[in-house]
Amino acid sequence: MKVFNPTLLLQRAVQLLEDEAAAISAIAEGLQERQASLFIHACELILACRGRVVVTGMGKSGHIGGKIAATLASTGTPAFFVHPGEASHGDLGMIIGEDLLLMLSNSGETEELLTILPLIKRLNIPLIAITARPQSRLARAATVHLDIGVNREACPLGLAPTTSTTATLALGDALAVALLEARDFTEADFARSHPAGSLGRRLLLRIEDLMHSGEQLPQVAESVSLSTALAEMSRKGLGMTNITNAAGEIVGIFTDGDLRRLLDHGEVAIAKLTVSEVMRRHFTTITPGQLAADALPLMEQRRINALPVVETQQRLIGTLNMHDLLRAGIV
Repeated sequence: MKVFNPTLLLQRAVQLLEDEAAAISAIAEGLQERQASLFIHACELILACRGRVVVTGMGKSGHIGGKIAATLASTGTPAFFVHPGEASHGDLGMIIGEDLLLMLSNSGETEELLTILPLIKRLNIPLIAITARPQSRLARAATVHLDIGVNREACPLGLAPTTSTTATLALGDALAVALLEARDFTEADFARSHPAGSLGRRLLLRIEDLMHSGEQLPQVAESVSLSTALAEMSRKGLGMTNITNAAGEIVGIFTDGDLRRLLDHGEVAIAKLTVSEVMRRHFTTITPGQLAADALPLMEQRRINALPVVETQQRLIGTLNMHDLLRAGIV
């Protein structure tokens, strides 16, 4: 069994990363010089596209293509990936005349891609090719060719796609981000494409989506006894209750913490007290249309675990608890 040299392993890894970083730097320099107009033209074609960006590539380029398509789609450019092998067996029907094709091939001579070129020409749709060979058949057939400029793979054998796939991925990201800027794509737009992600939850969920209302809302009239208020707190299980007047306006709150502080003062005749005598009259509220994420800093700053939710004239409609934010993934 071969004995590995730890120092050599590290050297190989560092060398590969340096080679790939150099390839990306070379692309950046190229975009500022010889490829500037080509990159801008590619962006203009995609922005003018009334259909979808159809990304395709074979082998490792296909894997990179899938990621590029996903990045484009999540940043405001409708896109999807089509496997070129499947394209020749029916999946070409997924491509329509208003689409744009983005083909990835290091050599620019991938047969599966060249096979579908005649159909692309018949549909008369724009073709953007990303290759390392400007004189390849794919590059010559393209409306716009973007050169990743990789002459040799970082793999010591010069065989495994390494530098070429990294360079292609970086150039695809550059396209996606440039298009994002051109479309004025915002965080809110991104959140709508990622409703299950943490950003989506922070930017889409509102107080009204999480608050306790109706039968779940702990609420008593200001005229009831403290014992009645404690019973309401126990039933609703939120560690607090809201106190309202006859018009349904919140006039105070009473929490588990308030009860502990009340008991700390010595023996208290709870049965003889009304909730209005001990309720907290100064409290923080929030409105139903605010983002749920807005409640977190408010609770942390005030060191509280619940917020009454009110509409105009302090009319109580719900309560938000810190545990609600935890369950929703906001915290």
